[in-house]
Amino acid sequence: MSFVEYSELIQDGDIAIVYLGHESMMPIKVQHGAQTQTRYGAIRHSTDLIGRRYGSKITCSKGGWVHVLHPTPELWTVNLPHRTQILYTTDIATITMMLELKPGSIVCESGTGSGSLSHAILRTIAPTGHLHTVEFHQQRAEKATEEFREHRVDHLVTMRNQDVCKEGFGVTGIADAVFLDIPRPWEAVGHAKAALKKQAGRLCSFSPCIEQVQRTCEALTEQDFEEICTLEVLLRVHDVRAVTLPLPDFGSNHTSVICKITVPRREMAGHTGYLTFATKPRA
Repeated sequence: MSFVEYSELIQDGDIAIVYLGHESMMPIKVQHGAQTQTRYGAIRHSTDLIGRRYGSKITCSKGGWVHVLHPTPELWTVNLPHRTQILYTTDIATITMMLELKPGSIVCESGTGSGSLSHAILRTIAPTGHLHTVEFHQQRAEKATEEFREHRVDHLVTMRNQDVCKEGFGVTGIADAVFLDIPRPWEAVGHAKAALKKQAGRLCSFSPCIEQVQRTCEALTEQDFEEICTLEVLLRVHDVRAVTLPLPDFGSNHTSVICKITVPRREMAGHTGYLTFATKPRA
């Protein structure tokens, strides 16, 4: 099992996603002799999981059943243990597209946080790319390193526990793209420019407040970055409803018709943050 390569069979040591239905899921580490309790009963790893195909329907001890799914960055995003606020798939999709990431890309990231974006980047740049990720908090850095190893993507990532605003990314002139998710991104713009390749590269900064965006754009302008733009990705969910509409009197027995309409939800999570993109000028 790897987050960047698909495996057919569940093996000892894998991280698997147990789907309980109604969008309820939980990640588990598969181990010989272990068992996991669910509301449908126990799952015995040795007999119920190991050797079975991913996607299999597993019957639990109480007679209920679950599906066991192969882990993906998208599934990990909605199941990971939160150590920080995380980026979700809506923003992640825009970031990977606008940074022009592809297999073989070299990416610098700060901060690592809970690793939601990190896993998506690794899947995109595999098998020949590399991620240099920086996390200021020591315990978070250690936990992220452990997860990368358990998820068998550690060969694609270099983890550094340091202050990117003071010490940079630890690399110079090799990155195709840089991503910043830190409280004071403007202080790291110079280090980001140094990490990017001389023949240009792309930068993205995520900030929840427009004041952070303003200071970051000022720093990008001072460092001669080009094509500076800021996006706000808003997710708008619609519910489908059936309504009865009256019909004009055409002399028939039908006075109304049932139609389906879509209505946006009254309450929904809207604003997540601002994504500021820029391009390093060509030397």
